[in-house]
Amino acid sequence: MFAAFDGPWNVRTQKARLCALTFFCSNQSLIESRNDNPKAPRSLPSVHRLTKAEARRIAVRAQLLDARRPTDLLEVVSHLTFLQLDPTAAIAPSADLVAWTRLGDAYRPAQLTQALEHDRSLYEVRAYVRPMADLGLHLAAMAAWPFADEEKRRWPPPGRRAQRWLEENDAFRRDVLDLLRTSGPLMSRDVPDTSVVPWESTGWTGNRNVTQMLEFLNARGEVAVAGRVGRQRLWDLAERVYPPVTEVVPLAEARRALAVRRLRALGIARPEVVGVAGERNVEEVEGEPAEVEGTSGRWVVDPKAVGQEFEGRMALLSPFDRLVHDRVRAQDLFDFEYYLEMYKPAATRRWGYFALPVLHDDRLVGKVDAIADRKASTLRVHAIHEDVRFTRTMTKAVHAELEDLASWLGLGAVQLDSA
Repeated sequence: MFAAFDGPWNVRTQKARLCALTFFCSNQSLIESRNDNPKAPRSLPSVHRLTKAEARRIAVRAQLLDARRPTDLLEVVSHLTFLQLDPTAAIAPSADLVAWTRLGDAYRPAQLTQALEHDRSLYEVRAYVRPMADLGLHLAAMAAWPFADEEKRRWPPPGRRAQRWLEENDAFRRDVLDLLRTSGPLMSRDVPDTSVVPWESTGWTGNRNVTQMLEFLNARGEVAVAGRVGRQRLWDLAERVYPPVTEVVPLAEARRALAVRRLRALGIARPEVVGVAGERNVEEVEGEPAEVEGTSGRWVVDPKAVGQEFEGRMALLSPFDRLVHDRVRAQDLFDFEYYLEMYKPAATRRWGYFALPVLHDDRLVGKVDAIADRKASTLRVHAIHEDVRFTRTMTKAVHAELEDLASWLGLGAVQLDSA
């Protein structure tokens, strides 16, 4: 059972109580603050005026990409708040690549498996890895998923359609939970499809009813990923994967805390940022107002990140790295144009199938088009695209980073294709 509730833990049945608790806490805090001194003027934080270089350094340092490398995987995930999972392994799965970019050769993918499946210090939900210590901050949002009561621009796909489909297939939902209770953990292929209404989609999820039900129940906190067999997830009841006692932080309070954490991981951002897939489309950040030279509009900065010393380094980034995930911010702060081209025809690609953004000190300076040829034990570099003219120091640093990447991957050589 989860400590905030009486009786068996069930996210759906506790939604009303969570909402009531959130409403009470929010209004009680407002009443108390007004009662302290209702006539006291509210002081507004001063606006931080930053150069682009200062803003870039804040962003790089916040993402743990400066010269001071962290040393522990859990420390990295806790600070970044999550790692995104993606199966594309042209070089390495994104979560592993992001961890290596921060931790260096000390990181091994087995450490992530150990943390997820044995130590339970991390958990997987909707293709993201999060610290188990943060679970209480997310349970109320799981109860509210898919956020159909909020304004439409915040709904994650598929929004209200998912809620209607779950209501129409409530018997199917109960069948899945009952089967997992008696026989879990199970792979999705071991779960019978007893849906009444099929999931309709023009994409790959069309009529994949078992997968969709498990995904939605995962989003709602009713089932959890217990482990993996190869790339296949093992599903079980959430109460058998998550800690037996977890305090549920009320939704409004949790969102405020996460807004602070989110900005700490980004350093500087617009007042609203792109959400993660499966959660709200747009999320808030909480910090102090800022202006950045050469840009228009409002920024929010982590005040603790302002004025810190900075020493940069060279890094090859995953296309899913949060330093470049927000393409508009990357353009505004780094003058860096980038998009993932793996879904484009080869003839129309500018930079490559899985091009790695190149960070040098506080600037994004190019992309590396490379692939890990494991049969030949070679990291094949098709092209190094220079967005700015590389100095000898930059060229040497990129080549050194490619050698380090090949070594970490267990490949014997780096081969640069001739121009």
